[in-house]
Amino acid sequence: MRGVFLDAGSLVQSAMDMTPLEGTTIDWGYYDATPATVVAERIAEAEVVITNKVVLDEKALAAAKRLKLVCIAATGTNNVDLEAAKRGGVTVCNVRGYATPSVVEHVFTLLLALMRHLPAYHQAVQAGRWQRSAHFSFIDYPIHELHGKLMGIVGYGELGQAVGNLAGAFGMQVLIADRDGIVPRPGRMPLSELLSVVDVLTLHCPLSNETRGLIGAKELRAMKRGAMLINTARGGIVDELALLEALRSRHLGGAGVDVLVREPPDDNPLLGADIPNLILTPHIAWASREARQRLVNEIGENIQAYLQGTPRNRVD
Repeated sequence: MRGVFLDAGSLVQSAMDMTPLEGTTIDWGYYDATPATVVAERIAEAEVVITNKVVLDEKALAAAKRLKLVCIAATGTNNVDLEAAKRGGVTVCNVRGYATPSVVEHVFTLLLALMRHLPAYHQAVQAGRWQRSAHFSFIDYPIHELHGKLMGIVGYGELGQAVGNLAGAFGMQVLIADRDGIVPRPGRMPLSELLSVVDVLTLHCPLSNETRGLIGAKELRAMKRGAMLINTARGGIVDELALLEALRSRHLGGAGVDVLVREPPDDNPLLGADIPNLILTPHIAWASREARQRLVNEIGENIQAYLQGTPRNRVD
């Protein structure tokens, strides 16, 4: 069988133990990255395709006559046309739970840095302001504790639950959002009500037609003045122009953003240098060395299970 990994460079392949893939009976071709213009060409003869973020749309899938298995090197499935794959008899599998510790730690890395203004203090020290201080310290930027704050979680799957557990260890109280327009499930409250009371809003839902633009200008205005927003989910869940305005007007106290609508970004409004209290990281919440190895291991398990006639982690 022939297999191709369309964006193996997203894992920094040289740093990974690729034995879980090499140990299969598949003849692999690895591509550092695959532009959209050559996707169809590269998968035309493949029976197994691995993609992290390369899009497999209906046209590309239709051209891959031998394709039997698509392994998504991620949990999110929005880069694969699942309906087209199903029509073509192609099994699609994803990987779940591999990055939970990494993402949770990144959420609180962003949040702690924002609450304590760590970037501003670091820059001030680099500029020599501590050295010129009249006192042993200088407190030019507000410092707040997580203890006692209210955290609102949107998306309460494995990641959301793990974030909530760690929030409790910091002494935070956790509220779980439910969709507006339905009777809230036990222990949850409508998002529209939750927004106005939480000190921190963190997003852990998938990107779908229901969640695209979920946090827009209306929702940001509904949040408490000074509240924080953390997004390590998907860029399209948040209206980026609305977020920019909420930060520049200082309605929000800060935002930690790991994902954007378009990646890599080009002229994204959040790339400006004059945005107060924004920490922007390049989609790395998932990317600890340990998480990436777990990802490779799980892809290997998915392939072996498929070859044995017992597919695992199927998405339909």
